[in-house]
Amino acid sequence: MINHVDLVIVGNGMAGNRLVQELAKQPHKPESVLVIGEEPRHAYNRVLLSPLLAGEMNAEQVALQDARWYREQGIELISGDPVASVDLAARTLVTQSGAQVEFHRIVFATGSRANMPRLPGIELDGVMGFRTWDDVERMQQSASDGAHAVVVGGGLLGLEAAEGLRKLGMQTTVLQRGDRLLNLQLDATAAGLLRDELTGRGLNVRLDSEIDEIVGEQGRVTGVRLKDGQLLKADLLVLAIGVRPEISLARAAGLRCNRAIEVDATLHTSHQNVFALGECCEFEQNTYGLVAPIWRQAEVLARVLCGEEHAYSEQPVATQLKVSGISLFSCGEIDACNAQPIEYLDSIHAEYRKLWLRDGRIVGAVLYGDTRFGPWYFQQLLSEQDLSHQRARLLFGPPPETQVA
Repeated sequence: MINHVDLVIVGNGMAGNRLVQELAKQPHKPESVLVIGEEPRHAYNRVLLSPLLAGEMNAEQVALQDARWYREQGIELISGDPVASVDLAARTLVTQSGAQVEFHRIVFATGSRANMPRLPGIELDGVMGFRTWDDVERMQQSASDGAHAVVVGGGLLGLEAAEGLRKLGMQTTVLQRGDRLLNLQLDATAAGLLRDELTGRGLNVRLDSEIDEIVGEQGRVTGVRLKDGQLLKADLLVLAIGVRPEISLARAAGLRCNRAIEVDATLHTSHQNVFALGECCEFEQNTYGLVAPIWRQAEVLARVLCGEEHAYSEQPVATQLKVSGISLFSCGEIDACNAQPIEYLDSIHAEYRKLWLRDGRIVGAVLYGDTRFGPWYFQQLLSEQDLSHQRARLLFGPPPETQVA
């Protein structure tokens, strides 16, 4: 039995790690903090798994705080021994190895898992998600063994996985169920530019395509059959079709859950002294996958845990992406209804900007290639400024007198 601790954080992913960083800044920290992580590694930046896969970054560049940092902060850390059960009434938990912990307060930061659909053949070797460092190592090993990869999902994660595998020498195909890549962030023109660039590099992109079944021999994937009947060869199949919040532990403990663990503005769950943040939590029917809102949650929760009054609220988010060196930006309503679009396209230099205005105010923006004006457009969106008088030059960024050389 580990001695009683004031605060237990279940999960040492990006949300849990950000929370301990925020706690370290507070003048009145919890008396004792214990972090319990599922993975054997210390916390790492999941956003950087794609360059790690492609060999563009090394392990040190992807890692976050190491064991020494935790010791310096007086925070105890258990890695590679996930929590197996939590008794909220008794305020105790048991890890997979059988270690027992008594706690006063507990935070669920259990993140999410790759969404694995129910498809015939899903259990075959060589079929995997793309979510963890172990996934990266498995993909790198497959790249050295096999020649063909199929990646399902034309979102950011799927495209980065596909580009990483292509750079490792695999003949890689991306399957996107919809009619364009990054359909949540880009309009048709920007998505078309992105597809042209990626196919020009050697990536095979198939839109309006869905898997009917996964084909294999001797327990290992050999291909995928599409709904149109076509068979594609696959020595590796990566499913990057979203995530599902990891709430099994919380649900078993009796916390109120919908799609994720329900929390209020102070990140409290349905139980006293029990909190949640990040991809495993749900606030006002919103769940999370982007870094910005989770960082705000971590700041709020750190203050709440240290006795301050603070509240989380939803805010508009701008998406700044870089897909294998291609800069993209989007914010607000894409293809907004009852809005007037204006756009600029330079096909030679692959630069594109499109704004949607309603009553002279920016309500949405998409930028491809040159994204330096993105933050300014987002600022105007938040301030709801009437820019009618600037309409003729809006596509060329802020007025010259406001630009910094």
